[in-house]
Amino acid sequence: MTPAEQLDEGYVKVAEVEIDAVQPARSGFVLTGRGQDRADYRLEMELDMPIDRQTRAVLGELLAQSEWRVLRRAPQPFTPQRSKAARKSNR
Repeated sequence: MTPAEQLDEGYVKVAEVEIDAVQPARSGFVLTGRGQDRADYRLEMELDMPIDRQTRAVLGELLAQSEWRVLRRAPQPFTPQRSKAARKSNR
C-alpha cells in the first residue's frame, strides 16, 4: 500500500467494494460485489436481533445501494493463513 492509502490513526485501506447483490440470510444478509482491484468480495452481516419482513426488505434495498470501505489497523501486517487442504495440495 502506498502512503496515500495510509489513513488517520494507523488505519490502512484493505478494499473498496461496490455492492452488486444482497441476499437475505438466516440472521442477516450476504452482500456480494466487486472491488476496485477487480476482485469479487463477499461480506456476511449478522444481526443480533430479529427483524420483520418489511424492515428486512427496506434494509436489503439500502444495503444494495451501498459501497463499503474495509479498513484495518493492527500491530503486524496481514498475512492470510492457508488452510490445511491448500497446504497439502501444494506438496
